[in-house]
Amino acid sequence: QVQLVESGGGLVQSGGSLRLSCAASTSVFGILDMAWYRQMPWKERELVAHIDNRGSTNYAENVKGRFTIARDNDKATIYLQMNNLKPEDTAVYYCHAYRVIGYWGQGTQVTVSS
Repeated sequence: QVQLVESGGGLVQSGGSLRLSCAASTSVFGILDMAWYRQMPWKERELVAHIDNRGSTNYAENVKGRFTIARDNDKATIYLQMNNLKPEDTAVYYCHAYRVIGYWGQGTQVTVSS
C-alpha cells in the first residue's frame, strides 16, 4: 500500500509560479514510476508530467518548457515546479504512483487568475 500526500497548491496570478510536492509513505519509493495529473472542471483527468524510477521524464505538450518534474528518493517525494502559469492551468493536481498497480493522492487545487 502506498499513501500519497500532495501539498503546495494555491491561488496565483497569471505568470506566477508554484511548486507542488507529493510525499509517499512507502519503503519502495525508488522503484515506483511517478507522475502528476490534473483534472479541470468537467474534463477528464490528464497526464501533466511523468518521471520513471530511473529519472527519465516526459511532459504534456502544453506544459513543456514551463513545468519541471523531479524526484528525491531519499525523501520519497516528487515535485512539480510550475512556472509562467496560465489561467488554463487551473485544475486539481493529483500525484500518481505506479508499480503493477496505481495509487492516487487526494489532490491539491491550483487556481491561476488572469
